[in-house]
Amino acid sequence: MNTSSCPKILVVDDEAHLRELLEITLIKMGLDVDSAESLGVARSYLQKNTYSLVLTDMRLPDGSGMELVEELSASDKNTPIAVITAFGSADNAVIALKAGAFDYVSKPVALDHLRKLVRSALEMHEVAAAPVSRDPEASLRAPSFLIGSSAGMQMVRSQIERLARSMAPVIITGESGSGKELAAREIHKTSARAAQAFVAVNCGAIPENLMEAEFFGYRKGAFTGAVDDRDGFFQAANGGTLMLDEVADLPLAMQVKLLRAIQERRIRKIGATTEESVDVRIISATHQNLARCVEEGRFRQDLYYRLNVIELHLPPLRQRLEDIPELAQGMLTKLAQTSVSLAPAALQALLQYDFPGNVRELENILERALAFANDGCIEPGDLMLRGTRIDTHGLPAAALTTSAAVAADYGAATAPAAIAEGALELTLPSLPCSLPDFLEQVEREMIRRALQQTYQNRTQAAELLGVSFRQLRYQIQKLKIQ
Repeated sequence: MNTSSCPKILVVDDEAHLRELLEITLIKMGLDVDSAESLGVARSYLQKNTYSLVLTDMRLPDGSGMELVEELSASDKNTPIAVITAFGSADNAVIALKAGAFDYVSKPVALDHLRKLVRSALEMHEVAAAPVSRDPEASLRAPSFLIGSSAGMQMVRSQIERLARSMAPVIITGESGSGKELAAREIHKTSARAAQAFVAVNCGAIPENLMEAEFFGYRKGAFTGAVDDRDGFFQAANGGTLMLDEVADLPLAMQVKLLRAIQERRIRKIGATTEESVDVRIISATHQNLARCVEEGRFRQDLYYRLNVIELHLPPLRQRLEDIPELAQGMLTKLAQTSVSLAPAALQALLQYDFPGNVRELENILERALAFANDGCIEPGDLMLRGTRIDTHGLPAAALTTSAAVAADYGAATAPAAIAEGALELTLPSLPCSLPDFLEQVEREMIRRALQQTYQNRTQAAELLGVSFRQLRYQIQKLKIQ
């Protein structure tokens, strides 16, 4: 075999029998292997050779494998490094991932997982070493969120480029509608896992009693209605990326099971007697403050540290208004069958709006404006931007009647002219009044408006209202909203 053309792997471990096992496994994969029993020997190899992967134990006779992680992360070689951790030392793995490690493997080393890790590292190394190419088809698939040249967007793109070179869990934070799922898809698309599945899961949209079956799958006959074997989200994303959207909405009981699956990289279907290994990269997202959820006892601290290895924060649209012209043009091109433009006055109106619903709201505004635009040009009146008061522009007569009824029921004397102008302002009722009834009426009206604005999309309506999907569904049932 001509080893000069083979990818070179450096194994660093002071246990001779483990080094030998790793060498044999890697050589059988057609790789060229160097072995070092200490940090000193490893450093001498790294000075002389270029490696496609470094695999190091955490505990070495003359130091820690963390030193190699930090040194390689600080260098410009882009060499992926994976760490070998003792059984149960999940905290060490998290520390190594935060420091820049590509991935980790636990002792006793599972050879099937080791092979997957090595293949992912080699693919990533090839992507990093290859010249940048612009595939026209790939550019068409680029997420619209990444459009923009603001400083905030440039920082996000730079972070995504680095995150794509690692298998470390990522948590994406940001306000509702800021593009968290699109950023997760971009991380996946630019990583070595791009050819595998990307599975996005809205954790707030799954009934609690179905969560385990949805995430891990089940065997035929495991419960009433289980007529066939079924894979869960982890199996569907095996080899790829699993995105846990609105992860803060996970119930505590499911958090325990998720933590084990992430740490052990093994899951057990409902009704199965054995576990099966899974290889997924976890990307989670939330608009809530997870640290506060931990303080309030609504989110497990150990799972928080497992998911929050690397954080990617997305700026709200109001902090990058200079991206609106480019974003709007891209969205109009996607939404319209024919050429549509924004009048200068309409663009100015958008630039002066604060976009509480962020990028998603911009897309909704433009989609609605297309229905009213004449001659392929969107004017300011077509945008129907919401003000600080309750905006009734563009709502059907039934919705206006409902809004007026709420005001009338509680003594809010609103002039017809105000309704005609598109602004209905609810004032507080005169006392005495039933506070619970008044609050229910207001809540019912706001939920109806959110559903109207999102075309009955409950997930988007929940995000507009700043509540979880489960909370919104409960309130819809409680208030008997049709």
